[in-house]
Amino acid sequence: MSPPSSRRIRPLLIVEAANPKLTSAALVGWSCATAIAKETDAHLVTHWRNRDDFLAAGLVEDRDFTAIDTRRTQHLAWRITKSLSPRGTFSWSLYSAFSNLVYPVFERALWGRFESRLRAGEFDLVHRILPLSPTTTSPLAARLKKIGVPFVLGPLNGGVPWPAGFDHLRREEKDRGGLLRPLYQLLPGIHATRRNAAAILAGSRSTSREIPTDLLDRVFPMPENAIDPSRFPLDPRPPRKPGPLRVAFVGRLVALKGVDMLIEAALPFIKAGTLSLDLIGDGPARPALEERIRAAGLDPAPLLPGWVDHAVLPDRLREADLFVFPSVREFGGGAVLEAMALGVPPVVLHHGGPPELVPPGTGIILPMEDRAGIVRRLDDLFRTYVADPSPLAAMGVAAQDHIRTYLTWEAKARQIVAIYRWILEPGSPRPDWGDPLGWPAGVWP
Repeated sequence: MSPPSSRRIRPLLIVEAANPKLTSAALVGWSCATAIAKETDAHLVTHWRNRDDFLAAGLVEDRDFTAIDTRRTQHLAWRITKSLSPRGTFSWSLYSAFSNLVYPVFERALWGRFESRLRAGEFDLVHRILPLSPTTTSPLAARLKKIGVPFVLGPLNGGVPWPAGFDHLRREEKDRGGLLRPLYQLLPGIHATRRNAAAILAGSRSTSREIPTDLLDRVFPMPENAIDPSRFPLDPRPPRKPGPLRVAFVGRLVALKGVDMLIEAALPFIKAGTLSLDLIGDGPARPALEERIRAAGLDPAPLLPGWVDHAVLPDRLREADLFVFPSVREFGGGAVLEAMALGVPPVVLHHGGPPELVPPGTGIILPMEDRAGIVRRLDDLFRTYVADPSPLAAMGVAAQDHIRTYLTWEAKARQIVAIYRWILEPGSPRPDWGDPLGWPAGVWP
């Protein structure tokens, strides 16, 4: 029976890898699920490895969440990946592929724990938030279809190809799993998973393009990332202080993030005293970046401070005029949203997820070119805003407004609950809160 509009919905939320103490997809899953739980009577299902951290965060086992133990199969995926990775490395792309193959074991265990409760109508629907990968099948979808319990899938995101001219980075990143990705369409159950879903949340346009056109009426655009205003306040920024153009980057220092291109374009301006650069992060590319700065006759320490404590990161990032994030292959782009929330306009490349987060007037999207072309574009950009940084203030205000309207976790939870009600109340109009990606039809570049 469909729940009346006055009753809180009771979703069963699948968040296999969610964890409040981790980052990336684990934190995305945790943040999304707990935001939905504030709007509904949700019950979370996660893997056993996350149990202690759920308890430490104040959730009560059995009442708020259930932890399912499939450690044996997960360890098997880890060992196989380790054995196939080049000596001294670990291929996360291969691990993702093998995790996809063993994930159905988790759902079968979940079905064993919850079948009777689902048949009894204890939950209105099931929503798989994690895994984010669109290549992961859900055998649960068909079982739920048979007993009349709606299944929601997503946000899904992934499948961003390597751009032309950067195949050397793919080899450097040892992305063997990426070469196998097209084969996921042959996985048993992948098409049934989508056809048995009552709604599919697509985290990017590259993901939505992989969904059959006859299912698009149940697809909703929804980036997987969002903002917690308690960590990244949406307060107005103070007026800009006089001085050089302040440019910041936050992220892991690996080759695909494009920090070497940012440094090359910025160095002439740094030497002239018209630009300052704050590269917050750490990673295997750091020694090479330090050497590049040192070779230019500058001390790398002020430019590459390493990781900054999360408690002080917002205040530090708020001092920037521009957030430059020249990653050549990015699925989500949570750091871009964080900068926008603080009123700092982002600069991204037109490839993958980040440009979809930056609608007109909120930041700058540079064409995806070869390395030399990107450096030239950054040089031109810096030259423009060194001469006159005043237009950046309006961009920052527009960026904050966009985040406030669509991309806080609270806003996202309301959007998802609206989708739940559309599913559960036949005949109700399709939710229309605007496009969280911010691009009007026909305008997206």
